[in-house]
Parts: sequence; structure tokens; C-alpha cells
Amino acid sequence: MTQKRIISIGEAMVELSQAGSGDLWKLGVAGDTLNTAWYLRRVLPADWRIGYLSRVGTGEFSRKMIDFLVAEGIDATHVLPDPQHEIGLYAISLKDGERSFSYWRDNSAAKRLADDPAALREALKGARIAYLSGITLAILSARGREALMAALAQARATGTLIVFDSNLRPRLWPDIPTMCHQIEVAAAAADIMLPSFDDEREFFGDADPQATLARYLALGAGQVIVKAGGADVHFGGT
Repeated sequence: MTQKRIISIGEAMVELSQAGSGDLWKLGVAGDTLNTAWYLRRVLPADWRIGYLSRVGTGEFSRKMIDFLVAEGIDATHVLPDPQHEIGLYAISLKDGERSFSYWRDNSAAKRLADDPAALREALKGARIAYLSGITLAILSARGREALMAALAQARATGTLIVFDSNLRPRLWPDIPTMCHQIEVAAAAADIMLPSFDDEREFFGDADPQATLARYLALGAGQVIVKAGGADVHFGGT
């Protein structure tokens, strides 16, 4: 039986953002799937348990990430320690009103979040919803992606709803064809698919949001919600 529990899967990083003028910087913790967990914790009742599945190191900045999760009411049970690697880092710079991002994530412990299949199965066991993104898949090795997809399939077979946000980031993939193929593989195994039309138009050649919706439904996604910036959201499925 599934519990009132949501597990969000992916990479959280230390975030540095400029604080005022000069060389002052503010430290935070963020990441696409972590941000989703943060918002879910705020909008859902207290009887829902929101957890995060990832890996971090054992150093000071990794501990800050765990402290952040605990302080925000997010269950960190399945954020496993990795003594060989550390949490990734990115910095946000602002120039002439435009933001730019610099990343240091090659040695990120989160790249190994799917290295222990038994730990994956335990984390997903009994969850009502499992949420992941294209970034989650992009940071993993081919073997890690296979392990994660296998664990998700097993959880889905026992009642877990799989929610997948494509969140296309080509810089994280070895090439565009690999990215597109892996996104479609994950979409076919998802109960709810959350693509963004601008990305889908650029990398899949979709003419309009309805084309995105139809393509993912044809692949096997249960429901598809196409985000289109400030335009109307498009929905389809069973």
C-alpha cells in the first residue's frame, strides 16, 4: 500500500549569489528537484511526508545541505553520504540585469545516487509519488540511469505514481540524440509527464504544444501537461 509520501530524486547544489555590491556572496542550497520538494512541503498538509533522494559528501558544505533539508521539513533519510565525492556548486552572476551561471559539479556525489539498487528500492518503497527530472537522468552514468529506471518501474508496479519533468539541459548530456532518446524512454514510463514547449520545439521540432502532447501520449505517458511559459497550459491523457 502506498503511503502519503512523495520522494523527489536528483541533485542539490550549493548556490552562490551576489549579495549587494562588491565581492559579497550569499550561500544557499538549490536544485530543480529540491526546489520542487521545497514547494511541495509548503503547499501540502502536514500528514504528507516529503523526502529527497540524492547523495552528498561528508564535508561542511554537504552538511549544510542536510541541515537545510531538516530545517525545511524535508526528510533527508535517503540522502546518502559519499566519502569520496562532494556536493556540487554553482554561482549566479548578474551583469546589466542579466543572470549567468557557472557550475562546478564534475565531482558531485549526486552523480552516484543510483549506484546502490537496494537503496533505491528502499527509498521508493511505499511512496505515493516519485518525482524526477531530465537533469536527474543527465547527471547519471548509463548504468545509473538503467538502475534508476528499473527501481522506478518496480515501484510503479506496486502503486507509486511516476512524475517526470523533462527539463532539457543539453550541456549535461554527451550529445543531443542521447538526451532526446533518454527523455523519451523516461516519458514512456511516466504516469505524468511535464514538458516545457520551448525546449520541446527546439530539440524535438514540435510545431506547437499539441504536437508535444500528442508525441508523449503516443510514447506511452499516462498524462501530459505541456508548460508554455505565460501561455495556456495544454493537457491530455487518461
